[in-house]
Amino acid sequence: MEENFKKNQEFIQSINKIKMERQIQLQYQLQERRDALQIAKNRDFCLWFTAFYIVSTAGLFTGFRRTKRAYFMFPMIPLSFITLYSWDLAYGNKEHRLRMEAEHIMTHEADLLETPCGLPTPSSIDLGRLDAEEKKKIHPPLEHF
Repeated sequence: MEENFKKNQEFIQSINKIKMERQIQLQYQLQERRDALQIAKNRDFCLWFTAFYIVSTAGLFTGFRRTKRAYFMFPMIPLSFITLYSWDLAYGNKEHRLRMEAEHIMTHEADLLETPCGLPTPSSIDLGRLDAEEKKKIHPPLEHF
C-alpha cells in the first residue's frame, strides 16, 4: 500500500514537472513572438520615417537653396537623430544593447525592480475586494434611464 502511494506520488510529481516545463516553454514562445512582432513594427516605422526624412530633407534643402537662409536646415538636426535611432533600433544591435542593460539591472540593481508594497497576497486581494464591495454599498452606481 505504501509502495503504491509512493509510486503514485512520484507519478504526480513527474506530471507536475512536465506541466511546469510546458508552461515555461509556452511563455517563452509567446515572448519570442511578441519580440518578433515588436522588431517588425520598429522596422516598419523605420522605413516610413526614413521616407518622411528624405522628403522633408529635399523640401528643406530646396527652401534653403532658394532663400539662402540657414534656418531652413535647423530641423535636419533632430530629424537626423530620430532617423539614426530608428535605424539602430530596427537594423542595428540596439536590441542587444538594451537586453544587456536589462540583464545588468536585474543582476546589479535588483532593488529597482521590487514592486511597491511587495507582492500582493491573497489576504490583501480579499481586503481590496471587500473594500470595493463596501464602497459600492455606500456609493451605488448611478443608473441611467
